[in-house]
Amino acid sequence: MNKWQKLGLAAGMGTAVITTTHIINKFIFKSATINNYTYVNMSEKKYNWKFGSIAYSTYGNESDSPLLLVHDLNSYSSGYEWNNVVERFSVNHHVYVIDLLGCGHSDKPHITYTTYMYIQLINDFITNIIGKPTDIIATGNSAPVAIGAAYTKNSLYKNILLINPESISMAKVVPGKRSNIRRKLLSIPVIGTTIYNICVRKDRLNKILANKVFSDHLVPVDYLNSCHENAHIAGASSKYLFSSTECHYTTVSIAKAVKELNNCIYILYGDDFDIETINEYTSLNSAIETVHIKHSGLLPQVEQPEELVKQCEILLFSEVTDK
Repeated sequence: MNKWQKLGLAAGMGTAVITTTHIINKFIFKSATINNYTYVNMSEKKYNWKFGSIAYSTYGNESDSPLLLVHDLNSYSSGYEWNNVVERFSVNHHVYVIDLLGCGHSDKPHITYTTYMYIQLINDFITNIIGKPTDIIATGNSAPVAIGAAYTKNSLYKNILLINPESISMAKVVPGKRSNIRRKLLSIPVIGTTIYNICVRKDRLNKILANKVFSDHLVPVDYLNSCHENAHIAGASSKYLFSSTECHYTTVSIAKAVKELNNCIYILYGDDFDIETINEYTSLNSAIETVHIKHSGLLPQVEQPEELVKQCEILLFSEVTDK
């Protein structure tokens, strides 16, 4: 066998491997989304934003005060996070549940996702869809988005409630040289997609959620299924938000905003939340109030929905009425 035959054989084998891997990836995406878990109880609407179509749902009476619920910022997150509380909140509020760009059933364009982009999205959504000042509740890594949005367009916001917010020190971590290499690696067709699928396979998501999110280390089956599905909706496009969050492109310094905002800001936190994060916020703004949601981890809206709604309603000064 001469060198040209050897090169041809190698090229053929390489092509076969890539083709087979591509087929496997397509099968993974299809099988992960076949059950439509995240469409349960969703009255989905669409907001045509400048960077893509945004999925959202509404609950309650339009005449009630608006309340915007913003889920955590991960490629496997979506408005499904709020499923256990939306009906309870809708008793006293006109509730808006949004899927952020790159998440859930919203578009997942091939872009670098940044906090500043999400700040624009939230402000535009309130301006064009809600149409009046709103209360906002944001989870985890979306807390800097809520803070930044209120700081840049304060007239759109009333109360700001943060559930286990990302620490101020972590929120300002910037991408390094390795981050750019990792982002480029994930962007490679087939190879990057394979890496992504390994990172968001169901057993790995279950381990992450059990160890870092839920206080009893037990992940509800419906929530795990929703996360696995969210991470695969729109196929390989799902990996671009993952790339941006993992490589610290969704970070921003919020210290100045936290210090200068005059909105009522509240932090609701679970059992394992780092007390130093609370100290970071309250040292900058002593008016920030905190509430401990017992027997919960990072998602009390999933683990302790009744208690979370109860505490939020107290903070929002809403009358609890039977309808």
